[in-house]
Amino acid sequence: MNRVSPLTKPWKPLVAGLVAGALLTVSSALHAQQLSERESRIVSAVESEADAAIALLERLVNINSGTMNFEGVQAVGSLLRAEFDALGFETEWVDGGPFDRAGHLVARHGDRGPHLLLIGHLDTVFEPESAFQTFEREGERAAGPGVVDMKGGDVIIVHALKALAAAGGLDAVTITVVMTGDEERSGRPLDLSKAAIVEAADAADIAIAFENGDSNPATAVVARRGSTGWRLEVTGTPAHSSQLFQPEVGAGAIYEASRILSGFYDRLAGEPLLTFNPGVVVAGTEVEYDAFSASGDAFGKSNVVAGRATITGDLRTITLDQLESARSVMRFVAGQNLPGTTAEITFDDGYPPLAPSDGNRRLLAMFDQVSRDLGAGPVSAVNPRNAGAADVAFTTGLVDMAIDGLGPGGGNDHTVDEWIDLPTLALQTKRAALLISRLAERPVS
Repeated sequence: MNRVSPLTKPWKPLVAGLVAGALLTVSSALHAQQLSERESRIVSAVESEADAAIALLERLVNINSGTMNFEGVQAVGSLLRAEFDALGFETEWVDGGPFDRAGHLVARHGDRGPHLLLIGHLDTVFEPESAFQTFEREGERAAGPGVVDMKGGDVIIVHALKALAAAGGLDAVTITVVMTGDEERSGRPLDLSKAAIVEAADAADIAIAFENGDSNPATAVVARRGSTGWRLEVTGTPAHSSQLFQPEVGAGAIYEASRILSGFYDRLAGEPLLTFNPGVVVAGTEVEYDAFSASGDAFGKSNVVAGRATITGDLRTITLDQLESARSVMRFVAGQNLPGTTAEITFDDGYPPLAPSDGNRRLLAMFDQVSRDLGAGPVSAVNPRNAGAADVAFTTGLVDMAIDGLGPGGGNDHTVDEWIDLPTLALQTKRAALLISRLAERPVS
């Protein structure tokens, strides 16, 4: 496979990122008065470990951990587990057998102060057969599978905690880290797959997640839309096409499927932050559909009324109320059948929404102030349309506040052009470490 390396592609915002990194270094002295003595030690600790953080990232990226490569996911987990063990964390590997995945890494430390849940994931979308397998660096930019989504975020978690330990601040807060092995392709049943996060969130006060968000360190995520799958099964009465619309035949499966999709569009399109995408349609006289591979086969003739149609898609919403309302509308539309047809729509619960909340916004405000005090500029909220579903959503309703998107800057994640702006690794580590330190000293109420 021939491809242009993402390292050689000109990218104008990268220059801006490098300039911002240089300005941060220059301005650190000007903003020192904004930082306490301990915070200054934290910043120094991050800077002294910057090369080690990049080296750890390279080691992680060079281990293939596509979700279904269980051995690789476990190897990444073992490497990170050693880092937490060295910091004095109690670590545990949660076996993924019950939900057909590799498993999860859980690390715990402390019993004082607020209880923070830090969230990462070990897997990537790049399975062993992918041509994209190794870390490649050129200057302050590097490419590699999972380099920003989200092995870069995992490194930030480790090195933020290292900096806190070096500055004597780790014992002032209770930390649980959950790094899942199936974020990119969730195991089933979901209640088992996500049990580790739900259990940790139930015990925690605050959740902080380190996905790369929209890959822009000037933003963070306080709301994510959830993702629910849906499947529509339509039947018609097969017959010669000359008998279409006759009482004994009716409209056929394809007309009925078209009516339903049009009904979804007419009733729901345009509602803020709601989307409902039909991703696969298979229809004809004979239909076979494989849900695992999301593919199918159909046979039909132009002079035969279609007997079946299968449509699958996803439904994305910003609140649970919006989800239930959309489901209700879709069920109603699917039930108003054309003559000679039937339709059934089913929903597969996926990732819940991380609904916007006052608590999440207060946590963002605190993170924004940390960034300003570092001289790194403001941080604003990502538009939820630009933030896909993620593990942090399973903390909804269980923690007082949550934020995501604290991963590094970069781009093109989920493609063979995935890359990272390396200076943002240290920047985000400083921000995260100071946020944790301030939450320990003066929790947000």
